[in-house]
Amino acid sequence: MPTPAPPAVSAVPRRWRSLCAVLAVVVAAVLTYVGVSLPDNVTGVARYTVADQVAVVGLGLVLGGGLLALGRPRVDADATGIRVRNLLGQRELPWTAVRAVRFDKRFRWATVLTTDDDEFALLAVQGADGDRAVDAVEGLRALLAASRAQPPATRG
Repeated sequence: MPTPAPPAVSAVPRRWRSLCAVLAVVVAAVLTYVGVSLPDNVTGVARYTVADQVAVVGLGLVLGGGLLALGRPRVDADATGIRVRNLLGQRELPWTAVRAVRFDKRFRWATVLTTDDDEFALLAVQGADGDRAVDAVEGLRALLAASRAQPPATRG
């Protein structure tokens, strides 16, 4: 009887996402307040118009959105391979292209070593998440080990 495949792994940086969300709300709220209160802060040199108010509020929303985008890292893995979404891009690899999953104490997040000697970070698996990060790494390693244990597919 074949052993069942390890369960799929899905990981996001919980603490990092929470921090980004809080900062995004604070930045948007502060700049909205500043934008709305601009007419009260008239100096002798410059007068602020409605366009200035809209620009400051818009800047707050853009900066808040940028902070939220920093929380987008995600890792999903199953028996077929691993899909990694970091800050600026995405990667999808079959397990045959993965040599190891590392999570050293000296690094803040896990890394994947590929068979072509490339290495990239898994920003979704961060040490700050504690046991969740450890569980995610153990799950990824179990999926990698299970893929190596399977006999290679025969071509017909």
